[in-house]
Amino acid sequence: MNSEPGRSGQQQVKPPLSEGAKASLAKTRTLFRMFVVSVLGAFFVYQLDVGYLWLATLLTAVGLVLGVFLLVRSIRLRESKLVLFGTISGLVVAAVMVLFIVTTLVLYDQVRDYQACLGRALTDRATHACMAQFQDVLPTKVR
Repeated sequence: MNSEPGRSGQQQVKPPLSEGAKASLAKTRTLFRMFVVSVLGAFFVYQLDVGYLWLATLLTAVGLVLGVFLLVRSIRLRESKLVLFGTISGLVVAAVMVLFIVTTLVLYDQVRDYQACLGRALTDRATHACMAQFQDVLPTKVR
């Protein structure tokens, strides 16, 4: 019935990890959690207000540093594939955040005025007027 050789009754048991390997794995997991929190935190803080751009920049920079460190560590120590995939995905998100932050820094005054206009807009018509006003003040190459 069971045609696969490794699935019949006995499972291969991995040898228990040494204390050093357990400590290394715990450190990698802690670094990975810090990395995920910093990248996701940067993304959510960026959504708040242009006044918090400094915090989003700081969290993105921390995320990039942790991500590169974690990537090197997980490749060198042959850590879990899930950690490697998560680190690469998080670094892509951090790279996109860098693009968002640079664009917002270049267009800081326009974005600040747009967010202030949206804060005062109570109807859909006012929201569309804010968007039209924002598009009018953008440089022609950005539109």
